[in-house]
Amino acid sequence: MAEVSGLAESGLGNANDKLVGTWKLVSASSTTSAGERCETPYGPSPVGFLTYTADGRVSAMISYGGRTSLSVRGGTPEEQAQAFKTFLAYAGRYALSDDTVTHSVEISSIQTYVGKDLVRNVKFQGDRITLVTPPTFVNGKVQTVELIWERLPAGS
Repeated sequence: MAEVSGLAESGLGNANDKLVGTWKLVSASSTTSAGERCETPYGPSPVGFLTYTADGRVSAMISYGGRTSLSVRGGTPEEQAQAFKTFLAYAGRYALSDDTVTHSVEISSIQTYVGKDLVRNVKFQGDRITLVTPPTFVNGKVQTVELIWERLPAGS
């Protein structure tokens, strides 16, 4: 897997330019191995940001829709557990190769992701990208998750 910083040297700098920037989550859906489709794997109206930098760093955050605020003094243990369960964040390095982007996780809200590579199929469509996971265990079922992201204008 080639590091992103090596892409310019190999003539693939333009491919890297397609990813660099900050992206906002437009939609999320999932499909089980049995073909069941879910339009809300992250609840209704999730919010997410995905940032790729020119030096090969990535950070991702997804907040499930419908989250509630914690009560006074940091919330009850149940509220804290629900808050953890409904927010995902990670950061690390990334590499782009053809139609695949690999996120090499260095820090995450889910500790088991640390040190792992999260591989995503990527499709470019103007100012949007679609990332598709391989079959993954999500919400108690093996699913393929499709995330559509839209590039935010610089300075927004």
